[in-house]
Amino acid sequence: MRIPRRPLAIHRHADHAGTLALGIGLGTVAGVAATVGPRVASVLRIGKGHSSKHRVLDVACALMQRKRPLDAMSTYLNGLHMYADEMGRMVEATHFCIHLRADLHQCVIFDRNAADARLIGIEYIMSEDRFRSLPHDEKQLWHSHHYETSSGLLVAPGVPEPAEHLYIEDLVSTYGKTFHTWQYDRADFPYGILQLMMSFAADGQSDPAPIAERDHRLGVSTRRKRQDRADIPTPGVIAGANGWESGRSVQTRLQQCP
Repeated sequence: MRIPRRPLAIHRHADHAGTLALGIGLGTVAGVAATVGPRVASVLRIGKGHSSKHRVLDVACALMQRKRPLDAMSTYLNGLHMYADEMGRMVEATHFCIHLRADLHQCVIFDRNAADARLIGIEYIMSEDRFRSLPHDEKQLWHSHHYETSSGLLVAPGVPEPAEHLYIEDLVSTYGKTFHTWQYDRADFPYGILQLMMSFAADGQSDPAPIAERDHRLGVSTRRKRQDRADIPTPGVIAGANGWESGRSVQTRLQQCP
């Protein structure tokens, strides 16, 4: 009498299904670990020296909360800003930006791209058409991006050159309004009132030494990017922007109000 083999086949299918389910489960765990692990490690590293209670709370929040505005930040840019009333004070600015509307980007700015980076400011970026419609007093707060982009000072680290080129084409005609809340070039704590910042607008205005150091650290070349962007048309600057070039600048001041 022959022993039927169908049950054996069923067992084999069951074994295969179990193996597949186990593989999927392990893959899911590995994927979660790959995502969660670095996040927890960063929180613990930054929280070194904090109380145990605060470290536990920080890790729990990192794992359980959704930070949707942060998740929506799609672009990482590195540039250099100067204080509106002190061109000689140049600081590096690491932007993380959301393209909120067709004519508006919004960025948070840190001193560097690191888990323990210091939050130093914000920048809004608007289209040329919207800037043109602004009243004169508002225009004084804005700077053009025509030189920052075409000169290679503004970079998108890690993005392939063709994609970065397309992004720069969109930014070259835009205008930015930037305030720094931490004068990290002078203080190790966010003292003082927020400061209006500007962007360089011509050759000879910026210090080449910090730019060379930035380029070496990020693995980019401002000179080469300038050459690669030579084919991007550079628009004229609309009157009212880059007010500091006229010899008169605006800056925030602390004023007592009745």
